[in-house]
Amino acid sequence: MSRNSSRIAPGWWDYTTLDRDILDDAARLTIKDLRQLGRSGFEVQFYETVEEFYLAEALEYINAWKQATPDNPCGICGPIGPTEQLPLVARLVNALELNLANAHFWGMDEWVVNGKAVDFNFPLSFAKADHDLCFDRIHPELQMPASNLHFPSDKVETYQKTWDEIRCCLIQGGQGETKHWAFNDPPRRDGNYVDAPPPPEMYRQLATRVVELHPMTLLQNARTSGGGVVQNVPFEAVTVGPAETWKAEKVSIWHTGHHDNPFGIRLSSLMVSKRIIDTSVPMSLLADHPNVQFNYLLPGIGNCTVEMH
Repeated sequence: MSRNSSRIAPGWWDYTTLDRDILDDAARLTIKDLRQLGRSGFEVQFYETVEEFYLAEALEYINAWKQATPDNPCGICGPIGPTEQLPLVARLVNALELNLANAHFWGMDEWVVNGKAVDFNFPLSFAKADHDLCFDRIHPELQMPASNLHFPSDKVETYQKTWDEIRCCLIQGGQGETKHWAFNDPPRRDGNYVDAPPPPEMYRQLATRVVELHPMTLLQNARTSGGGVVQNVPFEAVTVGPAETWKAEKVSIWHTGHHDNPFGIRLSSLMVSKRIIDTSVPMSLLADHPNVQFNYLLPGIGNCTVEMH
């Protein structure tokens, strides 16, 4: 039986091509149900306040960097989206006088325009945001060396190599509306993938690469970062891949409730918990990672009932 056509972008794969029963099951999940989705290798955590949520997210940076020594350099891979944790990271480093000489950081992704990764002059640059919101706020004597900051570019080999040289304690992220982490979007529905999306074992092999972004991702980034001005959002990006993600000791996903919606954060949790793996929902691949944690801001969970506005 052929798969459903996307209800959003017919030339692409996405979660709307899944069986209706899976989608309906996700929509029915209550907060109590979400709490019960945890299993071995998949933990769910809930936070009652915004302050607690972002402090816990910031502490993941601190706990990773505290492990770094001259003989054991290590670090964290972090997102732009959410970003509210980043100034807290800088404050914690300064307050604790945590010297980052042996700590490392991997940026998760960056925009690509005309085949080249954007530089700091591009208003939406993720590397610029990391520096503005976090790294430039750390006291100079505590800052990590520039060589320990690894931002993806269109020359991916150098970035990829660092994942084999340095231990990544944690890869942290949000969830986009295509149910992605980083920019691991579902692909177009063409070529060898007209009748079915790529098999999970093939998608898992994808490393850092330049990708074409799903139309939903363009709209999401315009909404969250540019006031809806979609024409300013590039349609390509370079992103950390599943291959690097599986080199991280832990994957921690932070659900604020505004990068994706109440339905989306339920769907990915259901699929990861029940090991329903389908590359039209890239987040579902995390079902096979040995150490995954989903973190929910309780006021952001919402519900999936009809509510007219």
